[in-house]
Amino acid sequence: MNIIQKSLTLPDGRVIQIETGKMARQADGAITLRCGETLLLATVVAKREINLETDFLPLSVDYFEKYSSSGRFPGGFFKRDGRMGENEVLVCRLIDRALRPLFPDNYHADTQIMVQLMSSDREEQPDALGCLAASAALMVSDIPFQDPVSEVRVTRKNGTFYINPGFSQMEGTDLDLMVAATNDSIVMVEGEMVEVSEEVMLEAIKFAHESIKTLNNLQLELRAAVGKATREYAHLEEKPELEAELKALVQEDLYKVARGKMSKQERQEIISKAYDNAKTVLTEKYGETVEYLSTYIKGSFKHIQSDIVREVVVKEGIRLDGRSTTDVRQIDSEVAFLPRTHGSALFTRGETQSLCAVTLGTKLDQQTIDSATFIGSKTFMLQYNFPGFSTGEVKPNRAPARREIGHGNLAERSLKVMIPESPYTIRVESNILESNGSSSMASVCGGTLALMDAGIQIIRPVSGIAMGLITMSDNSFAVLSDILGDEDHLGDMDFKVAGTEKGLTACQMDIKIRGLSYEIIQKALAQSKNGRMHILREMLKAIDKPRSELSPFAPRFFVMSIPHEYFGAVIGPGGKVIQEIQKTTETVIVLEEGPNSVGTATISSSNAKGIEMAVAQIRNIVQIPEIGETYTGKVRSIQAFGAFVEFLPGKDGLVHISEIANEKVDKVENYLKLGDEVNVKLLDIDPKSGKFRLSIKALLPKK
Repeated sequence: MNIIQKSLTLPDGRVIQIETGKMARQADGAITLRCGETLLLATVVAKREINLETDFLPLSVDYFEKYSSSGRFPGGFFKRDGRMGENEVLVCRLIDRALRPLFPDNYHADTQIMVQLMSSDREEQPDALGCLAASAALMVSDIPFQDPVSEVRVTRKNGTFYINPGFSQMEGTDLDLMVAATNDSIVMVEGEMVEVSEEVMLEAIKFAHESIKTLNNLQLELRAAVGKATREYAHLEEKPELEAELKALVQEDLYKVARGKMSKQERQEIISKAYDNAKTVLTEKYGETVEYLSTYIKGSFKHIQSDIVREVVVKEGIRLDGRSTTDVRQIDSEVAFLPRTHGSALFTRGETQSLCAVTLGTKLDQQTIDSATFIGSKTFMLQYNFPGFSTGEVKPNRAPARREIGHGNLAERSLKVMIPESPYTIRVESNILESNGSSSMASVCGGTLALMDAGIQIIRPVSGIAMGLITMSDNSFAVLSDILGDEDHLGDMDFKVAGTEKGLTACQMDIKIRGLSYEIIQKALAQSKNGRMHILREMLKAIDKPRSELSPFAPRFFVMSIPHEYFGAVIGPGGKVIQEIQKTTETVIVLEEGPNSVGTATISSSNAKGIEMAVAQIRNIVQIPEIGETYTGKVRSIQAFGAFVEFLPGKDGLVHISEIANEKVDKVENYLKLGDEVNVKLLDIDPKSGKFRLSIKALLPKK
C-alpha cells in the first residue's frame, strides 16, 4: 500500500484529514475524509471507452448515509440501507452542481462519483464535506478534472460568520449558506436565511471563499503527492469548415428567432425546421465521408444558436421574447381557485404556471424524518410536481425525480422562515401546469398566495425570481431578470433568489461556466431585488394580507392542560377510552408531555360541536372525584351483590345491593339493566385500594 495523507487544521482547532491508497484501490480514484469522528469514503470511476455519439457528460453523483455510521438500524421490514432519502438526494445535487461545470467541454465518458458516510459523530454535518471528498477523489484519479473545488457551509449568528459549524451550533443562526468555489471563482451557492440583505449574503460568500481556497490547496498537495498523469480520452475533433456551412444554412432563421419576440412554441417550430433542413442538406453532402456527422451537426447547431442569442442580447439588448434585460414577464394571480381545499392560488408568470394548494392538518400529520444523522419531524412541507404536459411532453408519471425534490426543497426553504408558530401541520402542493423558466420560483409565489388564502398568518409574503447570465469572449456580460427556459438552456447561469420586502429567505445558483466573479454576483443580486419587489406588488393585487378566518373545511383546535398522572386514564386500557372519545365526537386527540408534570391534550376537528363534546369528556376524566358529589353514570356490570357504575370516564364504582332502593332488593336485575343511566352519589373512597362506593338510594326521596 502506498498510503498518502494530507491534513489541515481549521481556525477552531478541528482537523480535516484526507487519505488515499488504503481503501477502494480498484476505483479510478478513492479517498477517505475524516473530521472528528465523521468519515466519508469517496470513489470515482469513469469508462475508458467513450461513445462519440454522446454530446454531453453522463455524470452520476450518488451520496449515501449508512445507518451503521451512527450505530443505528435502518427502519422498515428489511432492515437494510435502501434507496436514497430526500436529504441524500439534496446532497447529491449539491455535489453534482459544483463539479459538473469543471469537466472539459469535450469529455463525454460515463463517470460515476459515489460518496458514502461511513462514520458519524452526529456533530459534524457531512453534507458540507461531500463536495470536498468527491473533488479530492477526482484529484487522485487520472480522470480529466483540472481545478479542485470545495464546498463549505457558512452560517451567521449574532453578526459573526462561522465555517462548517456542527449540528449543535445551528441554533439561532440567521443564515445557512452552502458555497462551492475554485480558487478563482464561485461555482455554486444554495441556502436559506432570515431576511438578510443582499450585502450580507455577498459578504458571506466572500468569507466562505477564503476557507475554500485552503481546502483546494490541500487537494493540490494531495494530487502532487500522488503524481498520477491525466488520461488521454477520445473526443470529436473540431471541424470549422463544416460548422461554417451549418451556420450559413441556419443563421437567418436563428437571428429571426433571437429578435422575433416569439412564444416558446413559435421559437421551437422555427428552430426545429431550420435544424432538420440543415441536417438534410449536410447529410446528403457529407453523409458517407464524415463519421459521427449527426453528432457534429447537433453539437454545432447548439453552439451557433447560443452564440447568436448571446450576441443579440449583449450587443443589441434584445431578448428572445423582446424584453429588456431587467423586464419581468406579465404576472396574473388568482386565489381561492379550488373551492374545497383549505387554501389555493393560481400563479402565472409568462408561460410558467403553478397551481398551489394548502392543506392544514394535525400533529398526527407531521412528517417523520429518520435518517442516519437526524431523527425528528417537521410541520411545514412544500411538495413540487412537474408532469410532462407542463412542457408539452409525453413523460411517465413515476416517483419524484431529483429535480422535483430539489425544486420543492428550495421553495420550502424560501417560505418556512415566514411560517409562524402554529398547532397546524401545513402542506403546500405546487402543481406545475406550464413551464418556461423558473417554476420553482413560481411555486414560492403561488405558495405564498395559497397560504394567505388559507388564513395562515405568515409574517410577510415572499416572492422569488430567477436571474440569468450571458457572457461573451471579450468579458462583456448581461444579467437577465426572470429568465426563460431557453435563456437558462443557452445561457451561463440560473440564479434563483427569494425573499420578502425586508430581505432574502433563500437562494440557489447553478452555472455552466467555470465560475463567477464577485462583480457578476453583486449585479445579479441588486437586479434581482428590483425584480422581486415588482413581482411581490403584482402578487398582492390578488390578496394583500392573510384572511382573518380559516377555511370552514380546515380543522379547528382546542388545547387543554392535563397532569401527566391522568394520561393513562384518558388513554384507557389498550387505548380504549381515547379511541371511543375520538369515534363518538369525530375528533383527533394528541397528548403531549410538558414541563412540571403537566402536559397538553390537543383536540382537533372541523366540527366545533365535536370538539366541545371531546373537551367535556376529557374534563370529566381528569376531574377528581369528591365524596358527597352527585354524578350521572352508566351501569357497566351487574353482580349478585350490586352493580358497577361508570360515573366518570374510566372510573367505576360499586353500588351495593343495599344502596339501590329504599326498600329491600332481592335481585339487582329487577331494578337495573346494563347500559342504564342512573344518578349516583359518591359515598366514600377506600384510602388503600382507591375503590369508589356509590349510592342510588341516597338520592331518592325518603319514604
